[in-house]
Amino acid sequence: MEKEINPWKTISQQTAYENAWIKVEHHEVLNPAGNPGIYGKVHFKNTAISIVPIDSEGFTYLVGQYRYTLNEYSWEVPEGGCSIAAGESTLEAAKRELLEETGLVASKWTQLGEVYLSNSVSDEKAVMYVAQNLVQQQACPEETEQLKIQRLPLGEAIEMAQNGTITDALSVLTLLKIPALHLL
Repeated sequence: MEKEINPWKTISQQTAYENAWIKVEHHEVLNPAGNPGIYGKVHFKNTAISIVPIDSEGFTYLVGQYRYTLNEYSWEVPEGGCSIAAGESTLEAAKRELLEETGLVASKWTQLGEVYLSNSVSDEKAVMYVAQNLVQQQACPEETEQLKIQRLPLGEAIEMAQNGTITDALSVLTLLKIPALHLL
């Protein structure tokens, strides 16, 4: 594919809000038609990481937690953030997050791909993994996480992603990539 030329022109940008995880920017722009406009951008300071752990019996592990932003409970694959700026690789982050949230350690890792989660308003990038050859150790969730772990057949988790039981976008995307690996 050819590389397209950016039709947007940025006139100015300013930070409207910033914390340790995100920065919200206000941009004055000229749109592709050449008309003035505005654009809001949410910059994520970490790369999102998701992991589908698969044990020797074909089971996977979901993480349940109450999501403050949604005001509801959510079942998801193990997920977290990777600080590329701090020199952490996405694989290192995936290993850390899997251990933190589930207590699992894997000796086989397969990267499923990279995606952008909401590219009309943010630059949040995610990297997806499958973890295999699992050994159970002690989980050590962060203080902001009150987690429940559910072990279930991988096919059932994929079905949950297909029927809307799992609604977290990164979990759905990651689980739906699994059949292409012929792991079912």
